[in-house]
Amino acid sequence: MPKPAAPATRHYGLDWLRIGAFALLIVYHVAMVFAPWPWVVKWPETFPALIVPMALLTPWRIPLLFVVSGFATRKLLSRSPDLAGFVHARSLRLLVPLAFAMLVLLPPELWVRVRLAGDPEGLATYWLGDYWSPFVHYGRAFPNWEHMWFVVYLWAYTMVLAAMIARMGIARIDRWFALLTIGWRLVWLPIAALVGMKIALMFVVPETQGLFSDWTGHSAYLPLFVFGFALGGTPALWQGIARGWRAALAIALACAVVVTWVELAYQGSTLPGHAVMALDRAARLGMAWGVILALLRLADARLNCDHRWRAPLAEAVFPAYIVHHPVLVVLAWLAPGWGLGPLAGFAFLLGATALACWGAYAAGRRIAWLAPLIGLAPRRAVPPRAMVSGAGGSC
Repeated sequence: MPKPAAPATRHYGLDWLRIGAFALLIVYHVAMVFAPWPWVVKWPETFPALIVPMALLTPWRIPLLFVVSGFATRKLLSRSPDLAGFVHARSLRLLVPLAFAMLVLLPPELWVRVRLAGDPEGLATYWLGDYWSPFVHYGRAFPNWEHMWFVVYLWAYTMVLAAMIARMGIARIDRWFALLTIGWRLVWLPIAALVGMKIALMFVVPETQGLFSDWTGHSAYLPLFVFGFALGGTPALWQGIARGWRAALAIALACAVVVTWVELAYQGSTLPGHAVMALDRAARLGMAWGVILALLRLADARLNCDHRWRAPLAEAVFPAYIVHHPVLVVLAWLAPGWGLGPLAGFAFLLGATALACWGAYAAGRRIAWLAPLIGLAPRRAVPPRAMVSGAGGSC
């Protein structure tokens, strides 16, 4: 196995972008309880006014997470002794929390789902029995990843990336993406490639989550993950982003108009025709890429500075992601029966979920055996404080 490159210094702006993206994910999931679209648990009253702001967030929030995760993967690889050690460490870091979530955290959430579908069993009976059934039980069967699908995809993409590195080396991957810095390729070529793959697949295979079935998702998420990896070691990409982010943002704004129009014109069970659906998917990808380039420029130019809250917040991201979804689902199922109005309900769900996330992180910091189960690494004596881009300082 080849030895990774020398350790790269830290980019605080990408830390802040990662923190912001996951915080926004929690707010987004809370808002889904009140939005008109289907979700796990719905408030008795939904609000069409949420359609536009949610439509402006949906296209780019998950793609951004894969780009940031790819960047973080590059930094983790650079600190590993060799590729085999990196694969082993990443598998432990991702699969152990996945197993813990499926054993402990997801059963209450899945129980709420089957209860809403009509299952009369109590939580303990379901947890010890039907939860483990490979046969469909009130619409659910084991294994069921729920929100942990992102962790499953991230591990799979990491393994694909490791195979690419073992086959061709990191330098070739960097050279491929460096070609995007010629002219305006970084602005338009990724959009053309992502849209082409999406449209080629969307009418052939279903758009459903699943490691071995979500080919339309993989066609976008995997390239974005590898782009984030290349971004961590290709300074020319940062220069290309600095040149092209305004044009990319203009494309994103134009695509946002299309996405918003489609969401407002085709509400509820009304489905658009194939042409409008293809236009919508193309606009979503164009918007995602434009917003990603603009946010990367913001991270590099304005956010590349340290603060005493950066390190703990960055460390708390993974535990918060693991914990937030089951906590939110259970509370959103219970809260309407407590007489809360929609505004009070939103504030309660957001505050209680955030508190549960911070509590899980704090517990993991103090309980050694719990830390790896919720995605925390062993505590280092001195955290790295160098920077990768620009002359950063304190925020």
